Amino acid sequence: MSKKHKHPRQEPETLALPLVGADSHAHLDLPEFDADRDEILDRARACGVACIGNVFLGPDAYLRNRLLFEARPEVFFILGIHPGNADTCTPAALAAMRNAFATDPRLKAVGEIGLDYYWDNHPREMQQHAFRAQLDLALDLGLPPVIHCRDKADSQDAFEDSLRILDEAGCSGRPLLWHCFGGDAAQAERLLKRGWHLSVPGPVSYARNDALREAVAAIPLERLLIETDCPYLAAEPWRGKRNHPALVGFTAACIAGLKGVSVADIWRATGENARHFFNLKR
Repeated sequence: MSKKHKHPRQEPETLALPLVGADSHAHLDLPEFDADRDEILDRARACGVACIGNVFLGPDAYLRNRLLFEARPEVFFILGIHPGNADTCTPAALAAMRNAFATDPRLKAVGEIGLDYYWDNHPREMQQHAFRAQLDLALDLGLPPVIHCRDKADSQDAFEDSLRILDEAGCSGRPLLWHCFGGDAAQAERLLKRGWHLSVPGPVSYARNDALREAVAAIPLERLLIETDCPYLAAEPWRGKRNHPALVGFTAACIAGLKGVSVADIWRATGENARHFFNLKR
């Protein structure tokens, strides 16, 4: 019996996108990229990705890994303590973050910060305390927060608690990016009413994500960013493989189909939105 041959996956270079796109959220300092980080960055540029936001998960990671990107001006920095590491949000850590933001102009936002009730490996009160402390830091520094919010299936506890904390902190009407948005149209509307931006990851391309696809179709283009969250959450046709910034073009292509516009329109608009939101040089 002959073996079945699968069709090869489409390569991102075939999208032929101009050098104006942005991956608003990546984790390129993680060990998954130690073997080929420079090649990954070169490929992203060849595929039209002009800027990439690398997210450092805490001040130790920032101090340890920031020099990995010393020769890569297209990479800007985001720094925050993830809710999964809420126990490390000490006064010393917050002081180290404040010093980093004061001395490094490549740091553009405080994140990813927020609540993660999916794993529930840290008490909710601890996560909320770390969230509030970092929101205070962001507001004091005049920098936008980048929000992580993940719930258990069939729950909106983290979403509701996040909104409550953000409203109490006075974030409504201020610049804020909801990272890796995976909710429905009703949730998107509540975020949009507060004046915030939403960043959409690869799972929007998954066929069964009907609620997310409906939500993304309705998000105004001027409030939309795209991201990889690499090495996780690769878009189709690379689902299940290591994600990297060159693949963000497939997320743009999916969104273009949902909105009935060209991929180039999505690519240019989301790239410009990222440059404006993070105050990057154009």
